[in-house]
Amino acid sequence: MLEPGNNDQLPPIPGKRYFTIGEVSELCGVKPHVLRYWEQEFPQLKPVKRRGNRRYYQRQDVLIIRQIRGLLYEQGFTIGGARQRLTGEEAREDVNQSQQIVKQIRVELEEILKILRR
Repeated sequence: MLEPGNNDQLPPIPGKRYFTIGEVSELCGVKPHVLRYWEQEFPQLKPVKRRGNRRYYQRQDVLIIRQIRGLLYEQGFTIGGARQRLTGEEAREDVNQSQQIVKQIRVELEEILKILRR
Protein backbone atom coordinates (compact mmCIF):
# COMPACT_ATOMS: atom_id res chain seq x y z
CA MET A 1 0.00 0.00 0.00
CA LEU A 2 1.27 3.48 -0.78
CA GLU A 3 2.20 5.91 1.93
CA PRO A 4 -0.35 8.73 2.47
CA GLY A 5 1.90 11.41 0.95
CA ASN A 6 2.38 9.64 -2.36
CA ASN A 7 -0.76 10.61 -4.29
CA ASP A 8 1.40 11.70 -7.23
CA GLN A 9 2.90 8.19 -7.45
CA LEU A 10 -0.42 6.49 -8.14
CA PRO A 11 -0.61 4.45 -11.36
CA PRO A 12 -2.30 5.97 -14.42
CA ILE A 13 -5.97 5.18 -14.88
CA PRO A 14 -6.48 2.75 -17.79
CA GLY A 15 -8.95 3.62 -20.54
CA LYS A 16 -11.66 1.26 -19.33
CA ARG A 17 -15.32 2.04 -18.78
CA TYR A 18 -15.78 0.16 -15.49
CA PHE A 19 -13.43 -0.87 -12.69
CA THR A 20 -13.95 -3.42 -9.92
CA ILE A 21 -13.42 -2.45 -6.29
CA GLY A 22 -10.13 -4.38 -6.32
CA GLU A 23 -8.86 -2.44 -9.34
CA VAL A 24 -9.90 0.89 -7.81
CA SER A 25 -8.20 -0.11 -4.58
CA GLU A 26 -4.91 -0.58 -6.45
CA LEU A 27 -5.36 2.52 -8.62
CA CYS A 28 -6.04 4.76 -5.61
CA GLY A 29 -3.88 3.17 -2.93
CA VAL A 30 -6.88 2.65 -0.63
CA LYS A 31 -8.18 -0.65 0.77
CA PRO A 32 -11.61 -1.91 -0.39
CA HIS A 33 -13.23 -1.56 3.03
CA VAL A 34 -12.20 2.11 3.05
CA LEU A 35 -13.82 2.60 -0.37
CA ARG A 36 -17.05 1.06 0.89
CA TYR A 37 -16.97 3.38 3.91
CA TRP A 38 -16.34 6.44 1.72
CA GLU A 39 -19.39 5.53 -0.37
CA GLN A 40 -21.48 6.06 2.75
CA GLU A 41 -19.77 9.34 3.66
CA PHE A 42 -19.47 11.03 0.27
CA PRO A 43 -22.67 11.34 -1.81
CA GLN A 44 -20.55 12.00 -4.92
CA LEU A 45 -19.45 8.33 -4.93
CA LYS A 46 -22.12 6.25 -6.60
CA PRO A 47 -20.64 3.11 -8.15
CA VAL A 48 -22.93 1.05 -10.35
CA LYS A 49 -24.11 -2.05 -8.49
CA ARG A 50 -24.86 -5.13 -10.51
CA ARG A 51 -25.57 -8.79 -9.92
CA GLY A 52 -24.76 -9.86 -6.38
CA ASN A 53 -24.29 -6.23 -5.29
CA ARG A 54 -20.92 -6.07 -7.05
CA ARG A 55 -19.60 -2.56 -7.41
CA TYR A 56 -18.37 -1.16 -10.71
CA TYR A 57 -16.69 2.23 -10.59
CA GLN A 58 -16.40 4.58 -13.55
CA ARG A 59 -13.43 6.81 -14.35
CA GLN A 60 -15.12 9.81 -12.70
CA ASP A 61 -15.49 7.79 -9.48
CA VAL A 62 -11.78 6.93 -9.53
CA LEU A 63 -10.89 10.62 -9.94
CA ILE A 64 -13.17 11.59 -7.03
CA ILE A 65 -11.64 8.85 -4.86
CA ARG A 66 -8.16 10.16 -5.61
CA GLN A 67 -9.33 13.65 -4.74
CA ILE A 68 -10.84 12.42 -1.45
CA ARG A 69 -7.63 10.51 -0.70
CA GLY A 70 -5.59 13.67 -1.24
CA LEU A 71 -7.85 15.75 1.00
CA LEU A 72 -7.83 13.21 3.82
CA TYR A 73 -4.30 11.80 3.71
CA GLU A 74 -2.22 14.65 2.31
CA GLN A 75 -4.04 17.83 3.34
CA GLY A 76 -5.25 16.52 6.69
CA PHE A 77 -8.97 17.15 6.24
CA THR A 78 -11.51 15.31 8.36
CA ILE A 79 -14.26 13.32 6.62
CA GLY A 80 -16.71 16.17 7.27
CA GLY A 81 -14.26 18.79 6.05
CA ALA A 82 -13.48 16.84 2.88
CA ARG A 83 -17.22 16.40 2.24
CA GLN A 84 -17.77 20.15 2.59
CA ARG A 85 -14.80 20.90 0.35
CA LEU A 86 -16.08 18.61 -2.40
CA THR A 87 -19.61 20.00 -2.10
CA GLY A 88 -18.24 23.57 -2.23
CA GLU A 89 -16.27 22.80 -5.38
CA GLU A 90 -19.38 21.40 -7.06
CA ALA A 91 -21.33 24.52 -6.09
CA ARG A 92 -18.59 26.77 -7.51
CA GLU A 93 -18.64 24.81 -10.78
CA ASP A 94 -22.43 25.18 -10.97
CA VAL A 95 -22.17 28.94 -10.36
CA ASN A 96 -19.45 29.21 -12.99
CA GLN A 97 -21.59 27.39 -15.54
CA SER A 98 -24.60 29.55 -14.70
CA GLN A 99 -22.56 32.72 -15.12
CA GLN A 100 -21.31 31.56 -18.51
CA ILE A 101 -24.86 30.75 -19.65
CA VAL A 102 -26.10 34.17 -18.48
CA LYS A 103 -23.28 35.90 -20.37
CA GLN A 104 -24.09 33.94 -23.52
CA ILE A 105 -27.80 34.74 -23.26
CA ARG A 106 -27.01 38.40 -22.69
CA VAL A 107 -24.84 38.56 -25.82
CA GLU A 108 -27.59 36.89 -27.85
CA LEU A 109 -30.24 39.28 -26.49
CA GLU A 110 -28.07 42.30 -27.32
CA GLU A 111 -27.72 40.99 -30.87
CA ILE A 112 -31.49 40.57 -31.13
CA LEU A 113 -31.97 44.12 -29.79
CA LYS A 114 -29.61 45.48 -32.47
CA ILE A 115 -31.61 43.67 -35.15
CA LEU A 116 -34.90 45.05 -33.81
CA ARG A 117 -33.60 48.62 -33.71
CA ARG A 118 -32.73 48.60 -37.43
